[in-house]
Amino acid sequence: MGRKFKRMSLEEREYISILLAKGESLRSIGKELGRNHSSISRELNINAPPIYKGYYLAHKAHERSVVRNRESHQRPRLKDETTRDFVCEKIVEGWSPELIAGRIREYHPEHKIGYEAIYQYIYAEGRDLIPCLARKHKQRKNRGYTRKHAQSHIPQRVPLSERPEIVNRRERFGDWEADTVVSRASKSALLVLSERKSRAIMITKLFRKTAAKVRVAAVRRLKEMPDGLRLTLTYDNGPENVEHQAINRELGMQSFFCAPYHSWEKGTVENSIGLIRRYFPKKTNFAEVSYYEVGSVERRLNNRPRKCLNYATPSEVLSGAIAGRM
Repeated sequence: MGRKFKRMSLEEREYISILLAKGESLRSIGKELGRNHSSISRELNINAPPIYKGYYLAHKAHERSVVRNRESHQRPRLKDETTRDFVCEKIVEGWSPELIAGRIREYHPEHKIGYEAIYQYIYAEGRDLIPCLARKHKQRKNRGYTRKHAQSHIPQRVPLSERPEIVNRRERFGDWEADTVVSRASKSALLVLSERKSRAIMITKLFRKTAAKVRVAAVRRLKEMPDGLRLTLTYDNGPENVEHQAINRELGMQSFFCAPYHSWEKGTVENSIGLIRRYFPKKTNFAEVSYYEVGSVERRLNNRPRKCLNYATPSEVLSGAIAGRM
């Protein structure tokens, strides 16, 4: 049984460089490293500079070896010419990789391919097809990419599963949900607060979507409510909500958080944002939206009848709750 192959390390290459400078022979270098002299000869041939073969630098040789090893493990995508031609034809026609992978057998029964292989082919070898994709990103995120934090980045985060059942049933006033409306057109944003039972909405323009500005805006707006109408506040896991404890201290509230990527768990504010988007569609530059416009939309939505309120308006329902506490 032959000796197991072992890749040459950077340390070994540094020894080679030093011993070569001393004029040592390949056999003596091999003996010093415990390798056959033919291995040393091969190292000098394949990892020396492409022009000056007699010039050997350890770190450069190691870089060439690492790159060569990495590239040797990259398989060509779509090696079959029929499959490749079919993929290119349908991508140009506007088909997605998922559609192509799902329908290729109807055209070529003997062929099968996954959509991931099609994406890899486009981004590695067929980059001229990128403009034909629905999302024309120049680079593709690595598989397994995630924006999830390894640990919770929100201090004293209380999950929604611990929220009182009375809040879930909407049996009382004073339980709120919070979210932000953003746009790629500017760094400005909107903070939206929605009361779960009355569906009343508070909309505040933020110069920047930062934790400090969210805290200041939330405290200022919720202080407009009597103490008994500010009990809980439900958030998502965005970094702009890390100062929730400060909000709780100033307002005497409790905070709860949805599970990651479960925005539907705060459906009241999500529905409110859907209504707001009718007035401020995506790509709206919120830096150019005036505070008057924001207030006008807030008043309009709070005076819009809701079927779930038996066609009363959120303003009417919330006003009745406030009057009952006076």
